Amino acid sequence: MLSTFLSQIANGLVLGSLIGLIALGYTMVYGIIQLINFAHGEIFMVGAYGGLATLTYLLPTAIAHQWYVALPLALVGGAVIAALVAVATERFAYRPLRDAPRLAPLITALGVSVALQEAVRVFYPNATAALPFPSIFIEGTLEIPVPGGTVPIKYAGILLAVVSLTLAAGLQVFVDRSRTGRAMRATAQDRDVARLMGIDPDRVIVVTFLIGGALAGIGGVLYGGYLNNINIDMGFQNGIFAFTAAVLGGIGSIRGAVVGGLAIGLVKSLGGQYLPGGTAYDYVWIFVVLIVVLVFRPQGFFGETERVRA
Repeated sequence: MLSTFLSQIANGLVLGSLIGLIALGYTMVYGIIQLINFAHGEIFMVGAYGGLATLTYLLPTAIAHQWYVALPLALVGGAVIAALVAVATERFAYRPLRDAPRLAPLITALGVSVALQEAVRVFYPNATAALPFPSIFIEGTLEIPVPGGTVPIKYAGILLAVVSLTLAAGLQVFVDRSRTGRAMRATAQDRDVARLMGIDPDRVIVVTFLIGGALAGIGGVLYGGYLNNINIDMGFQNGIFAFTAAVLGGIGSIRGAVVGGLAIGLVKSLGGQYLPGGTAYDYVWIFVVLIVVLVFRPQGFFGETERVRA
């Protein structure tokens, strides 16, 4: 039915916009210091718990039930916690290994991922199981009439998609036009030359982790509000999707991260509905698409062929 097909398209776009938002952190960090930050999915998870802590422990109950107050405060809480954790991991886990062989920071990123999961499990109350996440936006569903039925889209899903795509567009403008954005692009091209031009690469790297962490934290809060529950495993699954999206779109490209995220979301949603195996095989179809794209275009949709410096 057409309504079923369009519903899966809508679900895929909502999920894909979230994946693209998380993927921005992967692609920014890799573009600056060539590090695959596998802990970024857990930064997303920590942001969700930061938003939940803001709603549960910092806001009075009467205010927490007013979405127009709770929503911005939860987003700020999640973004701040995630950004602080991201900057701390850069300072204490990655910076000492800046000049080490690439395998060392990669293994460290995996260790940080596990450490963050266990820290939340141990120190956040009742985090050993999924926790309910309060509704932080207008409850209900938008019903779009189509021939043969309707296409339902939760208002929280619309919010997630709009905020994610708006933030991605804002980040692109920031990187293209701001002074800090130019410094980020210069550092990504050649860190040593950027230093000779008066740019502090350490500061640029910290700003990159700060922005990527804040975006992931906002995504975590919106995701919690959309599903109305969170758990400590949410970062691993969505982190895998986001990393795949960054590679698919061309790692290092902001536009590629968003397009890759939307592609992953659509493949997961439509594959689970129409392809053999259903939802049990949606991971399979995602990686089939990734392999096919990389066979014919190894740099991804919008990535550039890596140039070897003399």
